Amino acid sequence: MIRTLLTACTALALLTAPVSAQNSLPNYVIEQYGQPPSVPTGPLSQDLQNALKAVFDDTLESSQWGRDQIIALDLITTSDDPRLAWIIADMMRFTWRAEFDNALADSAANLLGITFNGPDRWHQITDHLIAWDIPAYPDYLKTKRAIFTRFVPGWDGIFEEGDIDWRMVSWGGVPIDDRPYDETHKPLNGIPAADNPEVSSAADATWLKDSDIVFGIEINGETRAYPRRIMEVREMVNDTLGGRDLGIPYCTLCGAAQAYFTDQMPAGVKRPVLRTTGLLIRSNKVMFDVNTYSVFDTFLGKAVTGPLHKKGIQLKQAAVVTTDWGTWKALHPDTTVLVESLALGRDFDFRNNRDANGPIFPVGNVDPRLPVHEDIIGVVAPSGKPIAFQRSKAFAALSAGQNITVENVKLQLVAGGVKAVDQTGADLGSHEAFWFAWSQFHPETLLWSQ
Repeated sequence: MIRTLLTACTALALLTAPVSAQNSLPNYVIEQYGQPPSVPTGPLSQDLQNALKAVFDDTLESSQWGRDQIIALDLITTSDDPRLAWIIADMMRFTWRAEFDNALADSAANLLGITFNGPDRWHQITDHLIAWDIPAYPDYLKTKRAIFTRFVPGWDGIFEEGDIDWRMVSWGGVPIDDRPYDETHKPLNGIPAADNPEVSSAADATWLKDSDIVFGIEINGETRAYPRRIMEVREMVNDTLGGRDLGIPYCTLCGAAQAYFTDQMPAGVKRPVLRTTGLLIRSNKVMFDVNTYSVFDTFLGKAVTGPLHKKGIQLKQAAVVTTDWGTWKALHPDTTVLVESLALGRDFDFRNNRDANGPIFPVGNVDPRLPVHEDIIGVVAPSGKPIAFQRSKAFAALSAGQNITVENVKLQLVAGGVKAVDQTGADLGSHEAFWFAWSQFHPETLLWSQ
């Protein structure tokens, strides 16, 4: 094994095609991250494939970090192939020994030509990889899948080819929620979704303060409030409101609660039951349908892997109004609201505590037109154009009686929040989010300005 890795021709064989560089990066990326390294194209040499197997497959099988792995990682490090830093970053999320983690971090830093600034080396490595748009090497997903599924077997059906950029997928630190529909009463050591949540009247919800933040939804004249305190614990609710089935993900990291219609599917397609995978894409939760293990792009509502991807399933959105409980119930006295027990005795405030200083997971480059955690109201216009409205400015303008209309999108004040409708008043499925999240999933977004 060692002799194979150290063949004299190895160094020359590593670069299998002419070297290219990323020449189309925005100036702000270069200013923040510097110039990207040159990146080779084409397949990896056999020696380099053997080295990857030694470092990742063999290390996982034996749970040991030994001489063979050290020599193999040195071969990877001296390859000058930055594409290999992706799988190193993936492994760093699961390393169990400081010696192994240090060796991986040093290797990735050498491949990328970066110097660490602070202790969170995995975060810095991944940020550079994303910002520089370093491509993955051939068969990257195969090795990545082996690493992730060894630690969480429930991911076996998740890591499949599809319309998803697997480079961007990282572990959020929790296991998958793969409980069947309507069995969410069973305990889960992770982020527990709620199906058919129990609700109460506004009058009975004495546990809520008027200042508490809620996510309000109205379907066919029926209204319901989803307290942020509950959604920060559950992050996913499958509900029925106004005669329509809904899947409601809340990404605490993105400040985004969304409501997707999960009924009226094509013939032969069961209602998708949305769950949390425990995975992230650029600090946005990755959700899936527990019936088919089809992965959905949480921000776009599009199936990106599995049977539902093959059927082209695209979920439509209903508007979610972020407001306070007092204002919501004053406008909607007949509203229902999720009961306190669904919070499981917890009272988190991630937004103002854990997430207060910016994204805690890598996001790479962020459109600099707004601060990363600026609240926006996001909507996709009937024309297909994504539009973002800075919430603070839009709210002030609407409160002053100004009209805000862009293309066929009109903003309205609703129960202390902001909602987007078309010129007929029809709901366009808007929601609030942090700017970094909206702009990275809608890179061509229009940003409204007064």
